Amino acid sequence: MFWTIVFSVLILLCSESSVIAATASASIQLEGVHAKLICSDCHGGDASLTPQPSSLGVRASGCTGCHQGYDQIFDQAMTTRRAEKQFVKQTFGSIDSDFYANNCSSCHVSDCLDCHGGNGHKIKSATQEECLSCHKGYFVGREYLGWAPREDHPRYQRGSEHLGEKTLKMRPDIHAELGMECKDCHSMQSLIAGKKAAQTCEECHQPDPAVIEHSIAAHMDKMECYACHSAWAPQEYGSFYLRLGENNRAAEEAFKTPSLEGEYLVRAYLRKQDVPPLGLNSQQRYSPIRPQFITYYSDLRGESPPKIENRLLGAEWKAFFPHTIRTGTVMCDNCHDDRRRYLLEDPEDRLYRIDLDGLGLMSFWNQQGQTIRHGSFISPQQFLQIKKKDAPYTKAYIKRWKNLLGHDESSLKE
Repeated sequence: MFWTIVFSVLILLCSESSVIAATASASIQLEGVHAKLICSDCHGGDASLTPQPSSLGVRASGCTGCHQGYDQIFDQAMTTRRAEKQFVKQTFGSIDSDFYANNCSSCHVSDCLDCHGGNGHKIKSATQEECLSCHKGYFVGREYLGWAPREDHPRYQRGSEHLGEKTLKMRPDIHAELGMECKDCHSMQSLIAGKKAAQTCEECHQPDPAVIEHSIAAHMDKMECYACHSAWAPQEYGSFYLRLGENNRAAEEAFKTPSLEGEYLVRAYLRKQDVPPLGLNSQQRYSPIRPQFITYYSDLRGESPPKIENRLLGAEWKAFFPHTIRTGTVMCDNCHDDRRRYLLEDPEDRLYRIDLDGLGLMSFWNQQGQTIRHGSFISPQQFLQIKKKDAPYTKAYIKRWKNLLGHDESSLKE
């Protein structure tokens, strides 16, 4: 009798477990391309071992059974963020050991669902909005649609809004105007391989030798296409990290900000939306460059005077590809005569006297005290070569102006 009762209880428990499992399975509705899958297809035989089968923790084991090789997305820059971690270590490392974890990790890929929808049972194709939810603000991406970050002060927080931030409307990339999206150049396969794009400019476009700039060998041999064809780029000069601590309402009122997130308030000294400076990238080709970042730190946690105020932690630049491509270019003088574009600004031409403000640099556009990652600044000697006005330069310069004037005259007649 005893064993009969035991077996009966076991059978009852198993039956109840089966009913519960069946009920749970029935309550989960899969949608989209995965609608016909069963739980074990993604979670394996024991769901408790892989509750999040799309995550970095299991290298997306639930996804790679079908999407083989896609776990390599966790080995490239969007996930590893080696450069950012190294920069934070060199700058904030001795001041705030938790800085990266608390301030820099939210936009870093740790799960396939970061891009493919937050609900694993309703997975969808990544959209451009998903891309721009991280690639916004100061980071390459949102300018593609013609959105630029506004200055921080409340008086500038007006006008159009994009993804929760007030923006300045600028001219978009010509590819955006033609209806192209991020995925058209940045395919999944290229991202997995750690490439910046699936194709280069030249693989889609053949430079027309009839164009004056294309007829100059030095342009074609030594310059990236986007060094000339980037119409503008968002640039931030002086990123101030003010460590206020938690619940610091006095500081909140002083800095005219409605809310603070965590310990830090971040403010920029200057934001610009124009043609960016030029330097040499890792291939020693002329490329747009911008600060990545010029970082200042202040510790204002209840101290008067502050413990630390406006300490320069790093002034590091990087070569980059602004997503603001247009068919036209700047005039010859913008590259061949403008010392400021190469961070060789003459002292008498300075507009911002940050040296007198105690900010540790002579000028944002002076190479002294600044570095560039995976590239180099243009030296004064190199600029002298750029500045030379030989006969071919003069001929091309005059021809360019004639073309522009002719274009303007025809436009006026229309």
